[in-house]
Amino acid sequence: MQLDYPFIWEAFKEILTALPLTLMLTFVPLIVGFLIGLGVALARIYRVKGVYHVANGYVSFVRGTPIVMHIMLIYFGLPLLLDSLAKRYDWSFNINGVPITIFVLIALSLSAGAYLSEIIRSGIVAVPSGQIEAGYSVGMTKFQVMTRIILPQALAQSIPNLTNVTVGFLQASSIAFLVSVKEITGTAQIVASSNLKFLEAFIAAGLLYWGVTIVIELIASRIDRRATAYNQGGIG
Repeated sequence: MQLDYPFIWEAFKEILTALPLTLMLTFVPLIVGFLIGLGVALARIYRVKGVYHVANGYVSFVRGTPIVMHIMLIYFGLPLLLDSLAKRYDWSFNINGVPITIFVLIALSLSAGAYLSEIIRSGIVAVPSGQIEAGYSVGMTKFQVMTRIILPQALAQSIPNLTNVTVGFLQASSIAFLVSVKEITGTAQIVASSNLKFLEAFIAAGLLYWGVTIVIELIASRIDRRATAYNQGGIG
């Protein structure tokens, strides 16, 4: 067997067309998951009545099960649920018209929410209580203390962990191929099967994942330096 070096470049160009979808499968769940995670983290920290145990169960279940299972549960389970609701309440709703990508985005968003809630929670509890008390002593409301003192510091401290989660979800987006979503890995598989050059195609896909990861790490490093300088009272 001989490696076809020129084909790696040809495959890379073809696989590159799947990059926008992969980035969408990575960043949309992280944005939605951040909102879910923030709500879950606050519910757990402040032990919100009626929500606390639900939030604990959600985080425990999602973190205790693989992401591929979340995708399968949503992909197969959500249509059944919506179909039954449509029949019961006489909705004119056709589940077959919903793109598969939507199910993947829902599953990944729920997964991201659980992981990000832990990161946000650990960042919030790490903020010194003296700073919080100082905020209240100058007349700040709970909302002002949260938005001006706690969250900025909590998020700044969480940047390394948020970067790891982002890279993790970039790689996790490849699972979407199992339900026929043609992101980078799925496109690599198609290119490989069409040309019977599997090694070359997956080398090209690997290089693309690696390149995107390097860009994410560089951006995160720059944000981290600026956030650290800001928290120390300097200029980023």
